[in-house]
Amino acid sequence: MQFHLNGFQAGDPHIDAGQASERVAAATSQETNRVLPDEVDVLIVGCGPAGLTLAAQLSQFADISTAIIETKPGPLILGQADGIACRTMEMFEAFNFSERVLKEACWINEVTFWRPDPRNPSQISRQGRIRDTEEGLSEFPHVVLNQARVHDFYLETMRNAPGKLSPVYDTEITAINRSDSGAVTVDVRNSRSGASASVLAQYVVGCDGARSRVRQMMGRDLVGDSANQAWGVMDLLAVTDFPDIRFKCTIQSADNGNLMIIPREGGYLFRVYVELDKLAPNERIGSRELVKEDIIDAARRIFHPYTLDVKEVPWWSVYEVGQRICNRFDDIKERGEDRVKERVNERVSEPMQDPVDQAGQSQPRIFIAGDACHTHSPKAGQGMNFSMQDTFNLGWKLAHVIRALATPDLLHTYTQERQRAARELIDFDREWAAMFNQSASEENHHEDNFLKQGRYTAGVATCYQPSLITASRDHQMLAPGYPIGMRFHSAPVIRAADARPLHLGHAGKADGRWRLYAFADPAPPQSSSSLVRGLCDYLQHDAASPLKRFTPSDRDIDAVFD
Repeated sequence: MQFHLNGFQAGDPHIDAGQASERVAAATSQETNRVLPDEVDVLIVGCGPAGLTLAAQLSQFADISTAIIETKPGPLILGQADGIACRTMEMFEAFNFSERVLKEACWINEVTFWRPDPRNPSQISRQGRIRDTEEGLSEFPHVVLNQARVHDFYLETMRNAPGKLSPVYDTEITAINRSDSGAVTVDVRNSRSGASASVLAQYVVGCDGARSRVRQMMGRDLVGDSANQAWGVMDLLAVTDFPDIRFKCTIQSADNGNLMIIPREGGYLFRVYVELDKLAPNERIGSRELVKEDIIDAARRIFHPYTLDVKEVPWWSVYEVGQRICNRFDDIKERGEDRVKERVNERVSEPMQDPVDQAGQSQPRIFIAGDACHTHSPKAGQGMNFSMQDTFNLGWKLAHVIRALATPDLLHTYTQERQRAARELIDFDREWAAMFNQSASEENHHEDNFLKQGRYTAGVATCYQPSLITASRDHQMLAPGYPIGMRFHSAPVIRAADARPLHLGHAGKADGRWRLYAFADPAPPQSSSSLVRGLCDYLQHDAASPLKRFTPSDRDIDAVFD
């Protein structure tokens, strides 16, 4: 996105603003005319970050038919989310567009903390400064870039991939039915023409937001509570004498509430999260009829004695803090759970069946991801990031099962892993939101909390428990620096084959292959005492080798394991 002193312009900032807008309009016109196929392997519902991450992953496989639909008339022009965690940047590297994000984004390097001035509590003063992310945590920084630009990169990746995938817009689902064979029939309707159609899919993934139709048709609900606290968020082009306007910072005033500042890309724009009024029990934010001027006035009171002269507001919203989660992220019914599906509307003629495969084990066919299965406050910047990690987890698993590289049992690990991670996120967010809701008179330690939770906000704290694909910790002592169940930490290394310096994590791409990393011992590889040579001999010749067991005889040796 291009944010300049003369206003907001959409599109690639490296292209003249007028031409960029024309290209966005042309792409929108072209993609709104696409036709949905009658049968697909995977149908993705929703073109948000979760849906596009899954689509980008599945588009890497020309032998997998994928379709993605969206109710909106075209691509996102101005997004809501903006924070991109270190772990998400590592994921973008796997899709080969991390360097483009780094070039456009605003880098968040330090955080400052403002509280009432001890000498004059009616004013605020800076009382702390720390690094935003821990030294050595990731080769990538925490950055800020408009969600719509992230969508642009995904859409380009999808179009250029072997699967040549593009969304079908103006399309909503009206019913879902799962047959005894396991296949899923999805009824859809074009919101422009009113035409209806049916799509037969092996798998359906609902990435359609907190009001997910897919989740409703599965008979599942988001369960949780609200903190009864109203907040406003807005992007501003403004003139101010506040000295830390280009830093991420938190401000606690004595009597006027709290505020967070997030600088934005382009050098001028910044985002503010502003504490508004407490809500009464069972009161919804919509009943207050708040407008953007209410948020601006509240921000000015918190900024005192600094001035805030707002010139333009490209985007704003109000929300209430709440944490909610779904009990499962797929359509498998747990023992004792009510098997009757709730009718969503009059078009859903009968409840979905819960078929069983030939082995007698019920296998998931319908999944939900992102806001469809968990919601929380936006201040820790986890919404877009965590949603993309959901489908980054699911995508390669669907590809493995569809391509007969794994049994359908693999798909059970999606809910096992991501539902537990989401519960941990909800617990974290509850503490995080409570910290921001503290008054300045309460004893608080914002700097300590930021340091304590830094790995979580960077997206690298998730640890999956032992499962079908995650080993137990019995042999953890062999690699203490690489905790089993956690993301593979990258580091600068020298590749022995050509003496090239590179980052270890960049060797792995999102192409659906497993990877074996061997750290060389001192002996030369040609020596009979070399442990690397022994490993290579085992991999190439031993019948028990995973390469021999799982790589088809007619495929290249690197086809399954890189």
